[in-house]
Amino acid sequence: MITRNRIYALIAILILLAVGTYVYYALRDDHQTDGHIILYGNVDVRQVNLAFKIPGRLRAVNVEEGDTVKAGKLIAILEPQDYEDDVSLSQARVSGQAAQLAALQTGTRPQEIDQAAAILAEANASLSLAENTLKRQQFLADRDFVSPQGLETAQTERDRAAASKEVADKAYKLARIGPRSEDIERARAALKAEQAALNLSERRLKDANLIAPSGGRILTRVREPGSIIGAGETIVSVSLVSPVWVRAFLAEPDLDRVKPGMKAEVQTDSGGIYTGKVGFISPVAEFTPKTVETPELRTSLVYRVRIIVEDAGSRLKQGMPVTVILKPTVKQ
Repeated sequence: MITRNRIYALIAILILLAVGTYVYYALRDDHQTDGHIILYGNVDVRQVNLAFKIPGRLRAVNVEEGDTVKAGKLIAILEPQDYEDDVSLSQARVSGQAAQLAALQTGTRPQEIDQAAAILAEANASLSLAENTLKRQQFLADRDFVSPQGLETAQTERDRAAASKEVADKAYKLARIGPRSEDIERARAALKAEQAALNLSERRLKDANLIAPSGGRILTRVREPGSIIGAGETIVSVSLVSPVWVRAFLAEPDLDRVKPGMKAEVQTDSGGIYTGKVGFISPVAEFTPKTVETPELRTSLVYRVRIIVEDAGSRLKQGMPVTVILKPTVKQ
């Protein structure tokens, strides 16, 4: 005999089975509605740590935390004196080397050739005088009118005059020929090296100014004026205005239905609706991260998807949970 309590228990079991069946199918199909694919993810905004390429003392920081900056804005400045002096020194070296190269390319001046010719003529005259003096001393020495020492002195003077004449002759010939091509090429290479050093000095001076690479918002101001800064040391952190994307995860059964470039709708819990498109689908399967808000089983294999938001502005914040609706036109 069926008691009333058993009837109530049977009814309760049937209700639980009905509710369980409904919840099961609702959760199973939650990611697909009317052919749409629903994904759950978080906003991901790029952040940049701005730093100087060179070391120095920080003169000024022109932004505060929370400030909005545009691309090209001067963020911070290093004291430039050392780098300005380096530029001046490099400019002087370039000027000196350029003058030396110009002198070699111009060749020997006519006045220098005339000077070499005059020195050669003087050397010839000195040699002629020394030779005549030696002849007279030799004549007198043969007759014992001059001591051997006097003859040796005359011989030495003649040899000295001959050597001077040879040096003057070679100098005259070199003056007429002009500088060697090898010397000109060496001077040209040295000028190129000095110019490269000048370019480097000018870039280092320019790098004493820290410029915002793109628009964004200052998140943190790390260093203050007067600090000694090393190259690559973060001065401020910037959250970029664009690109803004959503990082979501796609289940394997829907992988063939989603393609890069597909339009997407991004919804926030506050009611905001934004347009975007699929920018990237990871080729590597992975387990669903614990931070992803999705009704799928945690152990299901998924593929990371990047949704590029086209009209985010400054309303979407880093880490904000969002819902992404994809609308495939053809089921593949």
